[in-house]
Parts: sequence; C-alpha cells; structure tokens
Amino acid sequence: MNMHIHSFFSYNGEGWSPSRVAFEMKKLGLYSAAICDFDVLQGLEEFLSAADMLGLRAAVAFESRVFFQEYADKEINSPGEPGVFYFMGMGFVKPPPSGSKAGEVFNEMLNQSHLRNRNLISRVNAHLAPMALDYEKDVLPLTPDRNATERHIVQAFYEKAIKQFGGNEKAVAFWAEKLGADPAELSEKSKNINVFQEFLRSKLMKRGGLGDEQPTAKIFPDLDTVIAMIRESRAIPMSAWLDGSLPGEQDPIEQLECLLSKKVEAVNIIPDRNWNFSDLQLQRQKIAALDRYMQAVQALDLPVNIGTEGNKPGQRLVDDLNANAVNRYRKVFLEGAQIMVGQTRLLRFADFSYIDDKAKNLFPARRKRNEFFAAVGALPAPDQNTLHKLQEMQAEKAFAYLSDRAAKKSW
Repeated sequence: MNMHIHSFFSYNGEGWSPSRVAFEMKKLGLYSAAICDFDVLQGLEEFLSAADMLGLRAAVAFESRVFFQEYADKEINSPGEPGVFYFMGMGFVKPPPSGSKAGEVFNEMLNQSHLRNRNLISRVNAHLAPMALDYEKDVLPLTPDRNATERHIVQAFYEKAIKQFGGNEKAVAFWAEKLGADPAELSEKSKNINVFQEFLRSKLMKRGGLGDEQPTAKIFPDLDTVIAMIRESRAIPMSAWLDGSLPGEQDPIEQLECLLSKKVEAVNIIPDRNWNFSDLQLQRQKIAALDRYMQAVQALDLPVNIGTEGNKPGQRLVDDLNANAVNRYRKVFLEGAQIMVGQTRLLRFADFSYIDDKAKNLFPARRKRNEFFAAVGALPAPDQNTLHKLQEMQAEKAFAYLSDRAAKKSW
C-alpha cells in the first residue's frame, strides 16, 4: 500500500498527476493508495474518479506545516524549525465549500505558503547577485495550479542558473563561488541532478542555509485551527512522525496525549526513514525509536497510516514491509489503510465519518470503531454497477448496505 504519495498538485518526483498516481499504483498491484498534497485538495475529485475507474481502494489527504504552540521551543518533525509540525488531514471526500470557515482556513494556508515562498526567495536572492529568481515567472509555471513547494523553488534556481550562465559547467562554478563549495566536488555532484538539487536545497533553504530564518507562529497556520478545519470537513486529523531523533519526539506518550487532547485521531509514519540505513548503529537507533512510538500508538489503538511520499525522483513506490524492522507491524499498517479507505467510503456514500459523534456512540471503544471502518475498507474496490448502486442510495440505506457487505466480506 502507499497511503501517502504527493501528486503534481504539490510535488511528485516523477511529475505524476492524480490520475497517473492511481494508474501507477494499480499497475503495481497495490492494495490501496492515497494522494497527500501540501496545503491543497486540488487532486481530490480526479484521484477518486480515477480510482473508481481502475478499481483501486483509495483515499485523499493533505499535508501542511503548522505551528504546535505547546512545542514552540522544540524541534519536532521539521529539523531546524522549533515549533513547526508536519501535520495531515485524511479521508476527505470533497473540498470545503467556498465561504465556509474550513474553506477560509484552506485559503489562508495557501496564502501563507505563498508568502513564505516569496520571503524565502527574497532572502536567497540577496546572496546570489547577479542572478535573481522571480516567483511568478520562474517558479509558479513549474506547477499545474499555483501551489509551489520548496522543491519547485530549488528546481527553479537550478534551471535559472544553467540558463543564465550558459550551461551546467558555468552554473556549477557559480554555485561553488556563492556557496563556498569545492568546484571539483560540486562538479561531481552535478552529474546526478537529484543529488545536486538536494544539495542546493540544504544550502539555500535548510538550517544554516542562505535563506534560513527561524520560524514563528505568525508565518505558519496554528495547529488547533487546522485541526478544527479538518474536523469541520469530517476528515481525520492525523499527526506525522519523523524518526524520534528530535527533542519534540523524545517522549511519544507525552506528545500523543497532548495531540489526543486536541482531538487528533490517527498517526502517519514514513517507514523507510525509520529503518533503511546502511549504518547499522544508526539503523538500530531508528528502529528502537520506531518501536517505542509504535508501542505507544498501539496502546492507544490509534490507526497508523504509511506511505513513501513520492516527492523525489526514483523514490520507492511502495514500502518494503518484508523488512524485519517493519514486518512485525504489517497488520497494523494494513488495518490503518483499510480504516482510511473505509472512512472515505462511509463518508462519501453513507454520510458517516470516523470522527463523528454518531460513530463514537455506535462504537464507544476505539478498537471496535477501527474494526468496523477497516472491514468496510477491506472490501474490494466496487465494480461500476455496485458503485452506481451506492451513488443512488440514500445515506441510511448505503450505511446498512456497506455494513452488511463488510460483515459478509464481499460485495
């Protein structure tokens, strides 16, 4: 399964649209897939339609960087940025209506993203004369619908230098001078575009880079506001775990209890970041941290969502769940995917959400709620006749139908 993959509406390493993501996931024979774009739901309708057509279990999420006030003085899951927290909402079936409070929050999130991008470029430009990047002319044309990420900005800087200085060799010389790097080493890096752009990203945007600026609550959306927006949309607020190495992730139980008090209902993990290292000592440390986190999560019966992100060229398209470090959690990860697919189906056709009081009253124990939503999500993707039947049903009848089919484990 891959329940966290970006489409080109934020940044996909292969340039894939939502339909292409669905097609590639189906071609691989994946159990389920979900797109997760930064700050937008622009790919929602396209992805769900493509998944319906292809017969793929599917869900839609978004991801953003928010400010976690209770951890304002600690790095959490965004290295070098105290208080900044990668956070998700999962199981959307439609964008928030225009004019709604949730819709206003989404618009403000995108506006803040544009402002951060412009300010970042301005800070970097101050060090790069005679070259300067123009956000409107150089960056936004790289996107299908004006939602630029750091990776778009890096790509734009990379392409601008080659164009302005007349080729790769002169561009490398420019970067070596501006970044104080060894020209020979940089020339070697430039033979791999991905490696070179990651190097530029670290030197231009990350901690200690030319555009580095310590974050504040004013330039990122507030976590509580974003959670309220997700809940208003009846999707699932979902925290994101990095790898346990930063101060804000040192005590998983403390963090999860704080998030639960804010009505967060699930967690997301990128498995590869938690075990796939050639350095065996580092690998052991990462796995130990993952085990601590998973023990805390399982004790709370929180659904676990996983995926690879797909935001770098050549990145793996599906996690290796046969690896010893994560194989023990295979059933947990599968159930997490099933719950997110079940949430999507139940909200889409039966007006019934995992986070609703109605669901909690029907299943007071989270474990029972998980089992029900997972059973609905475990059903195969419906064929066109079944899909049409669901679309034509009233919500209560669709709920009864989905419940019955889940109990019988077949359509």
